[in-house]
Amino acid sequence: LYTLAPLLFLFVNAFKSNNEIIASPVALPEHWTLQYIKTAMEAINFGKALGLTFIITFFSILLLVIVSSFAAWAMVRSKTILSNIVFLCFTAAMLVPFQSLMYPLLSVFEKMGLKNVQGLILMYGGFGLSMSVFLYHGFIKSVPASLEEAAVLDGANLFQMFFKVVFPLLKGTTVTVIVLNGMWIWNDYLLPSLVLARKELYTLPIATQAFYGTYSTDLGLVMAALLLAMLPILVLYLFLQRYIVEGVTSGAVKG
Repeated sequence: LYTLAPLLFLFVNAFKSNNEIIASPVALPEHWTLQYIKTAMEAINFGKALGLTFIITFFSILLLVIVSSFAAWAMVRSKTILSNIVFLCFTAAMLVPFQSLMYPLLSVFEKMGLKNVQGLILMYGGFGLSMSVFLYHGFIKSVPASLEEAAVLDGANLFQMFFKVVFPLLKGTTVTVIVLNGMWIWNDYLLPSLVLARKELYTLPIATQAFYGTYSTDLGLVMAALLLAMLPILVLYLFLQRYIVEGVTSGAVKG
């Protein structure tokens, strides 16, 4: 109840007028209407903001999954002191807060001409890499090396061995990486607001915040806008959440 109550409150009030919300914020709407949701979609340019947010989230996650899974596999299989040190560096990087790197990072990316959508995707790839490598590293330890040896005997090269033999076995961890990073990137406000300064490049969290500032007196429109921003990632989570526990705990014990 503690967790779901805010979601239920938001859903109910997204279909109510401002006067109804003020009169009774916890009551059901007298007349269910989509008018506020339609108005909110037009006010925040929902289609464009949704498309841009999806593109940033999709390519950031794609970059994270490919790089982190391959890097973790290389570190597990090399079994050298250097690989252990690199893994410890990845693990330690999880403790570094974004705020401590924010301004130097933005300065470097601006000088490189990457203060745009492409640069934002690279930033997300860098910040999400540590946790993703940590999750993959724990699970890959339980994957038998004999499978890879058999693939080599069958004539597979390095990339074929990884993407056709090892990577399909990482489904649980991959889904966990997708969901955890997807929720973070989709809902992030701070980094896009610093990198994407132009209004035509607003992601959903920024567009919703700007919308709230403009229409803050009409709570019905505010609730509708928040519901629109939340629904896509909530649906993704509901479809994939059964893999999360499996992915997080699969590397806890080495097989």
